[in-house]
Order: sequence, then C-alpha cells, then structure tokens
Amino acid sequence: NEALLHAGIHNKTKVSIRYISAEALETDSEAMNQITDVDAILVPGGFGERGTLGKMEAIQFARENNKPFLGICLGMQLAVIEYARNVLGIEANSTEFDRKTANPIIGLITEWFDEKGELQTRSDDSDLGGTMRLGAQEAELVSNSKLAEIYGSHNITERHRHRYEMNNRYIEPLENAGMKISGYSAKQHLVESVEIDNHPWFVAVQYHPEFTSSPRGGHPLFNSFIKAAIDVKQA
Repeated sequence: NEALLHAGIHNKTKVSIRYISAEALETDSEAMNQITDVDAILVPGGFGERGTLGKMEAIQFARENNKPFLGICLGMQLAVIEYARNVLGIEANSTEFDRKTANPIIGLITEWFDEKGELQTRSDDSDLGGTMRLGAQEAELVSNSKLAEIYGSHNITERHRHRYEMNNRYIEPLENAGMKISGYSAKQHLVESVEIDNHPWFVAVQYHPEFTSSPRGGHPLFNSFIKAAIDVKQA
C-alpha cells in the first residue's frame, strides 16, 4: 500500500484504502456492495487459485462501470482471463489453476504456444530465462498507448517476480476485441501490459511497479492511477 500513499503525496491528496476479501466477493453480496462506491480498484499480485473468481468479479465490475483499474502481476493475468471469458466468450484459464484447460491464455513460458501454434521452449540460460522472470528487465511500450503516455517514454525498466506469462497465441483475438497489448519485453517476446481503449483508465501490468515507488516522486503508474481516482471522485 505504500506506493498508493506515495501517489497520494504526489497528487496532494489523502488515499483511503479499503481492503476487500476476494473470497468474500464470490459468496457474499455485502462484500460486493463494498466495491460499488470506491473511486478505483486495484488487484495486486499473488499466487494460487484461492479467491481468483472474486478478483475477476472486481475486475469485471471496474471494466463495465468505468472505474479506474490497475492490475499487477496476477492482477494482469486475471484481467486477461476475465476479458477472454466475458468479452471473447471463451473458457480461458491459467494452467496454474487448471492444467488441462482447453484455452491456456496464461501459462508457464515453457508450456504455452506461440502465434503459429508451436510449443515454446526456454532454458535458464536463454535470453528470456527459464520458468522464472526475476529482477529488473527492459520493456518497450507501444506508441499511442496510455502506458507510454503515463511514463513519457517508450522504453522502461521494471522489476519482475513471476513464472506465468500471457500466451502470445491470444494476442490477436484479444486486440480484435478491444484489449490492447501496450507493452512487450525488450525483444517483443512476452506481454508486459494490457489496457482497454474505450475505458477511462484500465491498465494491467505483469511487473511490480510498487518495488520502485518512493515518497519523493511516487511512481508514474501509481501517480496516474490515483489521479484517475481523483477525477472520478470529483466528476
């Protein structure tokens, strides 16, 4: 939560954080009611299947109700799965949750298929690493994307800690349906970020921007996210 507070300092506002149980969102209507009056929604990183349906409920609510949304790491992966399920209409999943899913839109680098349907192979000494992306890595942002506007640059370096990636085979159908891939790892092999053009502020990233936030300057992504929340509150 410190990155959000840093962004509050940058925007000269006090940030009030409401923590909501993702598991409660799956079964408790009162928990879902807690989302309706927030100014923005953030789904952070994590692991495992527990609470993922509730997190996707929150993502869907943000997407359909024009609430500023920021997804980080697992939050990005769930944003992609939610969009594939509810917009594309396919039963997409992550192999972390279902090893036998017919539509592995998220998977280990070593198990997903590329745009040509060819199984990817990676080793620990390849340019993309093995099954873990760890530490600072360079990314290239797409021109005219919200993310490039936020950073004021097309080249960024952000820190990673994750094993699962978006399957490049699904890039085209997602983009045709309105979800833009706005960032790629330096050689454009791995998806770094997604956003939705016809939404006021919907951004999800595979990396961890909170790792490089500071009280003095915040972080461009969190600063923009909180600014979007302020705009909603003042609308």
